Amino acid sequence: MRIAILSDIHGNIAALDAVLADIVGRGVDRIVNLGDILSGPLFPCETADRLMALNLPTIRGNHERQLLTLAPDAMGPSDRYAHAMLEPRHRAWIASLPEHYWLSDDVLMVHGAPGGDLIYFLESIEDGGTRAATAQEVEERAGGVAAPLILCGHTHVPRIHHRPGGGMIVNPGSVGLPAYDDAHPVRHKVETGSPHARYAIVDQAETGWRAEIIAVDYDWERAAQWAQARGRVDWAQALRTGTL
Repeated sequence: MRIAILSDIHGNIAALDAVLADIVGRGVDRIVNLGDILSGPLFPCETADRLMALNLPTIRGNHERQLLTLAPDAMGPSDRYAHAMLEPRHRAWIASLPEHYWLSDDVLMVHGAPGGDLIYFLESIEDGGTRAATAQEVEERAGGVAAPLILCGHTHVPRIHHRPGGGMIVNPGSVGLPAYDDAHPVRHKVETGSPHARYAIVDQAETGWRAEIIAVDYDWERAAQWAQARGRVDWAQALRTGTL
């Protein structure tokens, strides 16, 4: 099985289309989507329409959960923009998405970690930024789940982690947003340092799973201008540079 992994699109349909075009010709059997699909100041409805038509194996992220459960005045600006734009059919679609999904007996899809959609699985917060989590931290967050391959997103940081007892965890990075700041559980920044759209491909060999992180060029200046026109200077900076 050869799987292309998308995550954290955040309504950036230009980045999504570039990634989907890049996947063509790579011999992929499945494309999967790990959530945080629509929230942001770009094109939530168009992104939802594109993905609904593709009918990919898809799970919800924390932003889908927030769109479904929070009142608009309790939302952050990215969720609030998506909430104002989405149509009933888009809401019905995200409401149908599971929190996690077993793609096969070997492959588990989660957004954050098996214990929750806000957990940083392969990163730890330190000094206002993030670092790679230790093997012990990763195993604690795995909560005993021993799937040969776990696919996760949420942090926007691409990373391939080989577990000491065998198995692999892959975060493909973010298709649509290469940097952000957050206040959960404490204020911190996540910066990948470049504006590329990212995804991953994993394939199964006789010796186990192998993974590759792929960075894709697209017109991030245009995406930044869209964000800036909607009053999101923070997003414009992130989209242009991968930094804040």
